[in-house]
Amino acid sequence: MTKKYHIGIDLGGTKTEIAILDTNLDLIYKKRLLTGSANGPEYIISQIGLLYEDAKAFISSASHSVGVGTPGSLSVDKGLLRNSNTLCLNGLPLKKLIEDKIQHEIYVENDANCFALAEAIMGSGKGHQLVFGVIMGTGCGGGFVINQSLRIGPQKIAGEWGHSVLHSNGLKCYCGKNGCIEMYLSGGGLEKILRDNNVLNTTAEQFLNRKRYGAKDRVILNNFYADFGLALGNVINIIDPDIVVLGGGLSNHQGLYDIGKKLAYNKIFHEHPTTPIVRNILGDSSGVIGAALLARN
Repeated sequence: MTKKYHIGIDLGGTKTEIAILDTNLDLIYKKRLLTGSANGPEYIISQIGLLYEDAKAFISSASHSVGVGTPGSLSVDKGLLRNSNTLCLNGLPLKKLIEDKIQHEIYVENDANCFALAEAIMGSGKGHQLVFGVIMGTGCGGGFVINQSLRIGPQKIAGEWGHSVLHSNGLKCYCGKNGCIEMYLSGGGLEKILRDNNVLNTTAEQFLNRKRYGAKDRVILNNFYADFGLALGNVINIIDPDIVVLGGGLSNHQGLYDIGKKLAYNKIFHEHPTTPIVRNILGDSSGVIGAALLARN
C-alpha cells in the first residue's frame, strides 16, 4: 500500500500555517508565515505557495492530499469566496487560485468546520456522535460533525452560529445584518464594545483575564456572559449535541465554563441539562489539523 500523507493549510487573517499528518494521522511537520493580508491576494497566495513547497520537500514529494481551511466559504454556483473576514479575498475563486499556484488538487472548507472536524476526531469531541465546535477568536464561527463527518449543508452554512442574530437592533455586522453573535462573542466584537465604552488599550483576551473589574467593566463582562448563554443555549435547543467544544483565543477564559455554562443551561429546554461544554485539546493547531483531515480517506 502506497504511503499517503495529508497536508493541511490554515489560512488566517494574521498567519498562514501548514502541517503534515502521516498515514497514522500523527503530526510530523508544522510551519507558519505571516499572511500579509494588507499586501493583497497575490501576496497571500504566494505565501501559501512557499509553505507548500517546503512541506512537499519535507516528504520528498511523496503522495499526499491537500486541504485548506479559510474564513468564509465558497459559493455553490461559482466557487467564489464569500463572508471571509480577510476581505481582499472575497469574490475570488480561491480554490482555483491556490491550485494554479501549487499545481495540486485541494479541498477547501471553512476554518471553523476544520476546527470542529479536528476536535471531533482527535480532540475533546473524540468518541461523541454529534459534536458542535465553536470558534470564539478574531471572528465567531462553528461547525457540526456527525459520526466524524462534517455536516456542510446545501448552502454550505451549517454551523454558522456567528451570523445568527442575537440582538435585532444591535451592532452593525460586516455581513450587513444587525446584532450578529459575532459582534458580541468574538475578539473583534468585544474589542469594539470596549472601545465604544472608552475601555481603551486592552485586547479582548486581556480584558477577560483581568483579576479585578470596576463597575462599568463588570457590566460589559456580565453582558458577555449573558450573550454567550443565550446564543449557545439556542443552538443546544435546536440540535441537542452530544458535546460542545470551544476554541479560539476567548475560549481560554474560565468564566465561560462556569458562569457562561450556567447561563446557557438556563436557556435549555430541559429541567436538568447535561450538555458538556468543554475546552478544545488541540489548541491553535486544530484548524490546520482539521484542514489536513479533509481528505484523509
